[in-house]
Amino acid sequence: MDPVLLARMQFGITTVYHFFFVPLTLGLSVIVALMETIYARTGREVYRSMAKFWGKLFLINFAMGVVTGIVQEFQFGMNWSEYSRFVGDVFGAPLAIEALLAFFLESTFLGVWIFGWDKLSKGWHAAVMWLVAIGANVSALWILIANSFMQQPVGYAINNGRAEMTDFFALVLNPNVWVQFPHTVFAGFSTAAFFVMGISAYHLIRKRKIDFFRRSFQIAAIVGTISIVLVIFDGHTQAQHMVEVQPMKMAAAEALWESENPASFSLLTIGNLQQTGDVFSIRIPRLLSLLSYNQLTGKVQGIYNLQQQYEQQYGPGNYIPPVAATYWSFRIMVGAGFAMLALALYALFMVMGEIYVGRTRLLQLFLWAILLPYLANTAGWLMTELGRTPWVVFGLMRLEEAASTTVTGAHVLTTLVVFTLIYAVLMVADVYLLTKFSKAGPGEYTLTDQRLEDDQILSLVGAQD
Repeated sequence: MDPVLLARMQFGITTVYHFFFVPLTLGLSVIVALMETIYARTGREVYRSMAKFWGKLFLINFAMGVVTGIVQEFQFGMNWSEYSRFVGDVFGAPLAIEALLAFFLESTFLGVWIFGWDKLSKGWHAAVMWLVAIGANVSALWILIANSFMQQPVGYAINNGRAEMTDFFALVLNPNVWVQFPHTVFAGFSTAAFFVMGISAYHLIRKRKIDFFRRSFQIAAIVGTISIVLVIFDGHTQAQHMVEVQPMKMAAAEALWESENPASFSLLTIGNLQQTGDVFSIRIPRLLSLLSYNQLTGKVQGIYNLQQQYEQQYGPGNYIPPVAATYWSFRIMVGAGFAMLALALYALFMVMGEIYVGRTRLLQLFLWAILLPYLANTAGWLMTELGRTPWVVFGLMRLEEAASTTVTGAHVLTTLVVFTLIYAVLMVADVYLLTKFSKAGPGEYTLTDQRLEDDQILSLVGAQD
């Protein structure tokens, strides 16, 4: 019944639910915009039908994302009022801009896109979808600007026990933003690409609308390959930034208890992750130094050394995050990411060779691969936030200092149960609707370009069955 622990659980659960929808919104908006742009340039009806079909799935996901996101902001006032009091002057500005500028841009032009198919020219209608995509991704930017202040506070001054903004541009240009934002956006593109490839694979296996889903698979394979490569490269940059500004998080992610130079990378560590003894560990010499500094030597600080340093800097206390959770979430994220890279490259190879239609066993991989980006996204978020423990604003405010003082454990437990159940119902509804419309496929369309009919394509690939 500890209200702080329950409040953390509540915010964590609602955020995980919400973050199921956000990456797909970021990426699918861009893919739909690409499809409609091709339609505007070529006039081929198949791309119009593709934009409508994938746009319908985008709308379902977008609606669920909005519903699940609203509750999170209420929690700042309900469960984390001391946090809101302390950081409201800084945190409120990017959240207000996100709502008034980016979200209104996105939602307004989404309405124009829905009702403007027969009222706008092809070019202007495609431009409207690009505005929706820009709005969605700019919305993510402002949210991450707010979150980056929690990771690396800049542009503030402490006045009467509160953080007050002194430099808006320092907040916007926070170095943490510009490693975190690209990573999040490209992760969203990867999520959408695997979503499109998985659903396209489902219909290609069943030999339905082959031309339609062949083209969808091609676009998603190209977007997915580019995006996952950029995710990995930016993740490397983000890790190097983390070594610099939050070394304890990196030490926990590697279960590195003592400082090392050169530092080894933990390939696998099992056992008691709370101490140096009784642990089975396979480590690759020098690799952590290479990842941290792009050279084979370089000191990476260990957990025990950082604990002593933080006690001298911030006073007595436990500054060690949950090591096991940070360690394994990092590995799940990285493992899922490299699995996605392998599948994306394989998908690109299949597209280039036109060998995927009729290859049932190969296409089934992409049905299951829809889950990989969701696994990576969730694990990455958990690692980012849990690794900052015990800080809610790094170096300025601890978790126990941020919680509301008048809310009891019973109050938080009640809302935790209610929110979890409501979100579970919404998740079931979302999966049901996405599954229903995904299986139904697109409506009928008439192609104006010269294309192979389904039976002609099947005759070409019949030998592959």
